Amino acid sequence: MDWEFATKFLGALFAIMNPFLNLPIFLALTNDKTVVQQRAMAIRVAIYSAIMCIAISLAGASIIAFFGVTVDAFRVAGGLVLLGIAFSMLHGRAITSHERGDHEKDDDEAQDEIAFYPMTFPMIVGPGTLVTLIIYAAQATDPSRYIAFAAVLAAVLVVLLGVLYFASSIGKLLSMKMRVVVTRLMGMLLAAISIEMVFQGAKVMLPGLAG
Repeated sequence: MDWEFATKFLGALFAIMNPFLNLPIFLALTNDKTVVQQRAMAIRVAIYSAIMCIAISLAGASIIAFFGVTVDAFRVAGGLVLLGIAFSMLHGRAITSHERGDHEKDDDEAQDEIAFYPMTFPMIVGPGTLVTLIIYAAQATDPSRYIAFAAVLAAVLVVLLGVLYFASSIGKLLSMKMRVVVTRLMGMLLAAISIEMVFQGAKVMLPGLAG
């Protein structure tokens, strides 16, 4: 397994899908449900997230190629998107690309099933997650990276399931100060990874930068 690739992919994917950051949202959306109902919801969220992540990982490169966009151009654009998200995390602002508009929030009372929308999409598997999956899937060009990609994705999804499944217990232990610290650390990590994405893509598109 390519450990360097796995480490970078894990850092980027966990930072953007961080289950602990989505925990308060999950608790808020399920505050009128029993623990059993919460856990059933958590399982559905994990399943929907896995399906979306796998589909994007397999078809993402083909989709952007269909529109005539190169992987390197997408890497630059995606890196800039992730950098914007990282700045939001560092400054404690809401990640707007993973949030719903006010007109969408108004429909919450009429929604009986929130496992897919808004919990899976766009809160967990939002634009930032999609960008990360497509970029790293495109870099998985040999068996060692295939294994690393699959292992990291599986690990993050398992952590997501575990955190949401035991949301009621974890929510009581995770103080606001701890959430702030985790958010800032993940933001810094994501900023570093996104800058490297932009540089690597720009280096291919503008060969003069390599010199």
